[in-house]
Amino acid sequence: MKKNDFFFDLPLDQIAIRPQNKRGLSKLLVTNKSGKIDHILFHQIGDFLNKGDMIIMNDSKVMPVRLIVRKPSGGKIDLILVREINQGKWEILCKGSYKGKVLIGNENEAFIDYDEKNLIKTMSFEKPFDEIVSRYGLMPLPPYIKRIPDERDKLDYQTIYAKHDGSIAAPTAGLHFTQQIIDDLKMRGVEFEFITLHVGKGTFMPVKSQEISSHKMLEEHFEIKTTLIEKIKDYKNEKRRIIAVGTTTTRTLEGFFSDNYKLLSSKNGSIRGTTDLFIYPTFKFQILNGLITNFHLPCSTPLVLVSAFLGIEQTRRVYQIAIENDYRFFSYGDAMLIYEA
Repeated sequence: MKKNDFFFDLPLDQIAIRPQNKRGLSKLLVTNKSGKIDHILFHQIGDFLNKGDMIIMNDSKVMPVRLIVRKPSGGKIDLILVREINQGKWEILCKGSYKGKVLIGNENEAFIDYDEKNLIKTMSFEKPFDEIVSRYGLMPLPPYIKRIPDERDKLDYQTIYAKHDGSIAAPTAGLHFTQQIIDDLKMRGVEFEFITLHVGKGTFMPVKSQEISSHKMLEEHFEIKTTLIEKIKDYKNEKRRIIAVGTTTTRTLEGFFSDNYKLLSSKNGSIRGTTDLFIYPTFKFQILNGLITNFHLPCSTPLVLVSAFLGIEQTRRVYQIAIENDYRFFSYGDAMLIYEA
């Protein structure tokens, strides 16, 4: 299975730079593994859900961790704070090889360095993290959105149910939900539950190996309640449908129930751990009966996951149909609902 098996051409004008003006008005392509396809709007999703279905969402909250700092020469560096290594020192993502002093704002000195042992770039600063990002932080929009994030993105690039700080990218399938949509689905008997997976650089790091199975995912932190674990077991025994919102929710559920995780703690009714599960075709799903997801980048790990659930050929077909029907792609784009036939 090669990387090019997951490549497709996309017209640039179908890359969504902004979301729809109102959540719930995105297009939704509904399909199943037998090949049936329907085109509706997202707020009509209830027409394809059943009483007793359980929808599981990722309630991680995106932090405004994108910073634009200045070198002493006046040149700018656009970077993302990835994770705190120790107090005041962060792993960062940025282009270029610059090492040295930078300014955050006009008076906050920081220092960019390269950790040769761990092959990562770092930045150190004295002010508290919360103070820095609240004053200077921007939302970490994906690099294909070639504009500076603004105040509108602080709302647009966050799910309405985001609760726990920790992500450096949005779990974008959830961006389509409004409280009205959730309330309407609950009235129909659909149940809602939450897990937390903090989206790190592992989710969006490109696949570099030509052989798909050789790609290694980076660990990401998750939390799942023990009551939800028991509820999922009951659902599977009763053959009721479980539908994940997004690939991050999928990796959490399938990683936990296939023991592809490292346990960090089990207390106060929650299990916390990390998972580096990479889901690609041949993976045997244990939990999912359905998946709500956006249209993903070519050769990306989320697209590979979708192909594992729907099938490679069916995924290619659906993506081509979406292109022909002017669907909008990627983080701010339209969505799919995939369910078992």
